[in-house]
Amino acid sequence: MVICADDDAWTKHFCGTSNRAKSPSTLHRRLPLCVSESIFHRSMSSSIRKSFSTLNVTFLGTASAQPSTTRNHSALALRLGKDVWLFDCGEATQHQLQKSSVKMGKIEKIFITHTHGDHIFGLTALMASLLNGAGGITEEGSDPRLNVDTTIAALEVYGPLGTRAYVRNSLAYTHTQLGSSYVVHELRFPSDPPSGDFTMLAPQSGECHFGRNIQQVDGCWQHIYKDDVISVSAAPIHHSVPCVGYVVTEAPVAGKVDPSKYIPELKRTRTPMTVMRQLQQGESVLLSDGTILHGPARRKGRKIVILGDTCDPSPMSALAQDADLLIHEATNAHLPGIDPATKPSDTHETVQERAISRGHSTPQMAGAFALRVGARRLVLNHFSARYSGDDSEESRRIMDAIGQLAASEFKQNVVCATDLMSLDISLREQ
Repeated sequence: MVICADDDAWTKHFCGTSNRAKSPSTLHRRLPLCVSESIFHRSMSSSIRKSFSTLNVTFLGTASAQPSTTRNHSALALRLGKDVWLFDCGEATQHQLQKSSVKMGKIEKIFITHTHGDHIFGLTALMASLLNGAGGITEEGSDPRLNVDTTIAALEVYGPLGTRAYVRNSLAYTHTQLGSSYVVHELRFPSDPPSGDFTMLAPQSGECHFGRNIQQVDGCWQHIYKDDVISVSAAPIHHSVPCVGYVVTEAPVAGKVDPSKYIPELKRTRTPMTVMRQLQQGESVLLSDGTILHGPARRKGRKIVILGDTCDPSPMSALAQDADLLIHEATNAHLPGIDPATKPSDTHETVQERAISRGHSTPQMAGAFALRVGARRLVLNHFSARYSGDDSEESRRIMDAIGQLAASEFKQNVVCATDLMSLDISLREQ
């Protein structure tokens, strides 16, 4: 079920007028979807977002609770070809973006897992940079930012209840005027009110009124965003506050073409080689002698599961099945003889109990979940400040040990994320 924050949103969204012309590509790129089965959305998506060969994850911040000199607050960039989506936006995320190869100006969407400060404190600061924000001007001048076109959204933000209130209050009380528009969609838990935003403040000048309040169906939020190439679904995960895990799924992609199976037939019938493009897309080609060449079957697209803080992500087990990449927190670990900060009184059981009491996981818990959902690759994230992410011998020894603890359950090698680490997610061979 989808509820629009503004009942008149659909009319405003598609029929609203603007002083500047909108090309179809610009319109679809920036429009959120008030109805998941929108005819408009389906008809425009294939012509706007094309399939991409590159799918990359860059860890902008890997710290838990407090940043350190080697780990920033939580943030992750997913690059879909040239487009960028962020998952969480802790303090100083834009500084991390500037240090990375991720292009800040390409950010389309931001997905917040939960509203703890270490995951959201950088959101409005980044929005101000992305959307030409400033503190306004004196009474003698006129500010064009007071006339932002809010019939389309330049930036989409998704998050649990409270995300819209946080953004609205932060912009209002810092007197920040944005030069472009944004919209906030909230994922509502069954215990949340279906309407209302936790704030009495009116929308700010750049806020679009068609933000959705998305209700759970069968325990999850299916296809909160979807086009012909990529979709995003979400499910609740257990933490100390309402928290969300996201699943990004690529649509089936063209299969691998073996030219040796086609070129002799094309030469024999003097068929232009340009038909190879059709075959590469899985289409069939009729030759002049009646022979039909069939392109290869499409391959399964890639799936990335990005969890927020959690001591138990089991509610999203079904959505997470067979992920190409699972990113799971591992805040605390028991490392006697390796981590000098380990207390003599600690055991694996006491460390795990303490982690769970705070809504967090150990490496073994992450590895067990990765095995349970059949993940092909596991990356650990969100580490306690005691685990430095530098290149010192001690740090490498500790992080290797943390990875091995997870691998003991996962039965495969495990990677421990460091700030600015970048990973490509490859397509499967079959």
